[in-house]
Amino acid sequence: MYAVIQTGGKQYKVSVGDEVFVEKLEGDDGQSVLFDTVLAIGDDAGIRAGSALASSSVAGEIVKHGKNKKIVIIKYKAKKGYRRKGGHRQPYTKVRITAINA
Repeated sequence: MYAVIQTGGKQYKVSVGDEVFVEKLEGDDGQSVLFDTVLAIGDDAGIRAGSALASSSVAGEIVKHGKNKKIVIIKYKAKKGYRRKGGHRQPYTKVRITAINA
């Protein structure tokens, strides 16, 4: 059984036991989190989507918080002496999926 959930403006296909890196969520390590926005659920019977999933949810547990690798951003304009260098590290939350409530 798998589910497609939406969090942080992105969609993730998850199963029970998966560990997924999602956009940063509020909460401490070990705390449970509930994803209410379930877009589809697939199992042996087939795929269900839309209004049939109004009461469905996916439960997970926060494993850790962290930051991704640094992305280097360089701005440059030829023959003008303009150079800028910056970086960005996107925060994330690692979540272990514990249950899919269909």
